[in-house]
Amino acid sequence: MMSWNDKSQHTDLKLSRLRPTIRDTLKQSLDGKAISAKQAGELFTAQGAEYQSLLNVADQVRQNLCGDTGSFVITRNINFTNVCYMGCKFCNFAKPIKDAEAEFLSLTEIADRAQQAWDRGATEVCIQGGLHPKMSADFYRNILLTIKARLPRLHIHAFSPFEIWYGARRAKMSHREFLQDLKQCGLDSMPGTAAEILDVEIRQQLTKNKLSTEQWVSIVKAAHDVGIRTTSTIMYGHIDQPHHWANHLELLRNIQKETGGFTEFVPLGFVHYKTKLYQENPTEVRPGPTRGEHFKMHAVARLMLQGQINNIQASWVKMGSDVASQMLRSGANDLGGTLMNESISRAAGGEHGQELQPEDMVQFIHNAGLDAVQRSTFYRPLKQYRLATQNASSLILPSQEIARFGAAL
Repeated sequence: MMSWNDKSQHTDLKLSRLRPTIRDTLKQSLDGKAISAKQAGELFTAQGAEYQSLLNVADQVRQNLCGDTGSFVITRNINFTNVCYMGCKFCNFAKPIKDAEAEFLSLTEIADRAQQAWDRGATEVCIQGGLHPKMSADFYRNILLTIKARLPRLHIHAFSPFEIWYGARRAKMSHREFLQDLKQCGLDSMPGTAAEILDVEIRQQLTKNKLSTEQWVSIVKAAHDVGIRTTSTIMYGHIDQPHHWANHLELLRNIQKETGGFTEFVPLGFVHYKTKLYQENPTEVRPGPTRGEHFKMHAVARLMLQGQINNIQASWVKMGSDVASQMLRSGANDLGGTLMNESISRAAGGEHGQELQPEDMVQFIHNAGLDAVQRSTFYRPLKQYRLATQNASSLILPSQEIARFGAAL
């Protein structure tokens, strides 16, 4: 069985056997040079030996940039309301305001959940909610003020660009003014969700363009401009195609070149089971990404974003912890958060649970042959867990993934 070192040493030999376009793109990536959206689109077509080489090169580039470590953060998700009037077809989280399962947490309840997270070792809370039609104009800022009054050192990672759009509208403020106010109230960073696919045609079908690509980009840039860093995301595997993925990555890279405000990139596979998008169009909408597409997305993102967004996160909630662990040797360097609560993917039919313990995160990272690091939201190392002496032959390599799943990729 090939060891990690053997895999790296034989990369050039393997590349020589590939189609010239794939070979040249992978060599370009190994040299640390930027690749184009067109080249990225070509990589998404990789099969067989080309696919294996893509994963191997992505793993090498990850190692060049991030070393032999995989990271995670101890956090809690707090979804303060599941009431939302927007009706996005890809989401099954939203409930009508009079639904028996409708929920709208009070400020005290939100702070209590943050306190519970802090008491269990969390360094961050991630706060998001639906767009409740009766939400007061100052509710977002009051969440921040209430938590910070009780837990001034807890990092608050909150409010998607869609929520910023909604909050600014209710407060009758510009996006920038609203963001500046939230920062003063204690907002430390933002999730770059609600991106879905940053393509006008696709967004129109997913959300009726309720938050346009232009608006998403404008809000994210405004956040970066006032000193609020954000994550970046993609939701893939529905009515989209690889060229949409490549263009999406290029747009994120261009934003990062301008602002430097993205902390990481998080691919989020579409969870289809209970969504209207899939149930109403089962012959036109795909049931989420294939296993191979998950691997390709993380690998291509690593190559296309290197030097700009160097943290690529594998979502165990979307893919399962075993697959996410393997993703750490296919381009990703981070497993995200322990979560404690996860509502959105579960509402859509997600099957991978809502919490992992820190020791689970450590084990999954060690299973990938990497040292584990508990990090802060901004990737400052907080605690390191060295990889115990382990037989490399027990680890799962990208090349083994090919052999195991073959034609299914």
